[in-house]
Amino acid sequence: MRTEDLIHFCAPGRLIVGCGARGQLPALLERLGHRQGVVVTDAFFARQTPWVRELVEAAGARGVRLAVYEGGEPDPTTTLCDRATGQVRAALDGARPDHVIALGGGSNIDLAKALCLTLPEGRPVRDFLGDLAGCRPLPLIALPTTSGTGSEATPGAILVDPDNATKVAVMDNALRPQIALVDPEFTYTCPARVTADAGIDALTHAIESLVTLDSAQYDRGGSADPGYSGRSSLTMMFARESLRLCAAWLERAYADGADAQARIGMSYASLYAALSYGSAGLNAAHGIAYAIAGQTHKSHGSTNAVILPYVLDALREERFTELLEAARIFGIADADEEAAVRRLPVALRALVGRLGIPTDLRSFGIQESALDALLRDALDVTRLAKALPVADVPAAYARIIGQAWRGALAGDGGQAGG
Repeated sequence: MRTEDLIHFCAPGRLIVGCGARGQLPALLERLGHRQGVVVTDAFFARQTPWVRELVEAAGARGVRLAVYEGGEPDPTTTLCDRATGQVRAALDGARPDHVIALGGGSNIDLAKALCLTLPEGRPVRDFLGDLAGCRPLPLIALPTTSGTGSEATPGAILVDPDNATKVAVMDNALRPQIALVDPEFTYTCPARVTADAGIDALTHAIESLVTLDSAQYDRGGSADPGYSGRSSLTMMFARESLRLCAAWLERAYADGADAQARIGMSYASLYAALSYGSAGLNAAHGIAYAIAGQTHKSHGSTNAVILPYVLDALREERFTELLEAARIFGIADADEEAAVRRLPVALRALVGRLGIPTDLRSFGIQESALDALLRDALDVTRLAKALPVADVPAAYARIIGQAWRGALAGDGGQAGG
């Protein structure tokens, strides 16, 4: 307990976790009174796995009709959402859906969240950027097939605006799923590259939310129902458990996708990280990662991974206790506590490298001449920048980006400074 906490914790209406848990969904849909739904997925899951067919048939046997949209894409755009809205409404031919089911990774779940808003009236998704304006979205059921994004427990849908290649957010607690059903068996088909990117995303969510701004200091913008509201004893509890699971199982899942125990462990790690950051929020690692993605167009997990060690290095003083705890979780046993904290970013950078991800911005494809633009773009993500618990955020961002380009950490032996 922390007496100064101002907790505003939100989670999915129902959490269902377990191998084979997907078999429970048709009966639950019937019990909740759903009769006409839309499954939002992509061509791989619709055509290369039995999951969509089995769900449609089992739901149909209980009087629940499911239309299928299989046009999901990585990093869905606002244009894709509007096109999907038109196609689904045409396929329903006047029938009104009463729920949406997302099957896939974070991209499919984000698209489904947006469709929960656009399908009822056919409005463009841009109408919902910034404020839902009282709109009540369709209930969402999220079935994640990766262990990383945590979109099944969060209030936002992230879409790409093709006009300027930036990411925009549709954000409201009403978009948290009515049901988050986490069946680790869905993740068994993930290739190693997806496993690594998703897993490091979960780890980033966990440790970033562990060290983010306190709930008592967080700027909620006057909202009575904020999507994010800073870290608290409750969110930190989930973050710690997620870190323990990531430390134990991430590399094992990457090395051997058939390791069921590792897959289950990472499913829990991803969910617990989402329950942490889904209320606490994030800060510089994600803020800078969005800017890196804008220049490189590389995967979300890898852009988080390349910058995370340098963000943690910059928080050694402000979050010493939490980083020491994380160091111990990752097996750093130095009796000298300051040395242990300095070693944590070095150890995580080494982990990133073992996952096949570049460990500095130069190797990642960022030119030195682009660093000023990268800094500006990162600071423009103000929601994340203002949550970094330092006195001078622009100076901290500049130092983080510079050291990430050079690949320099304090634990390297004094190369990084401060």
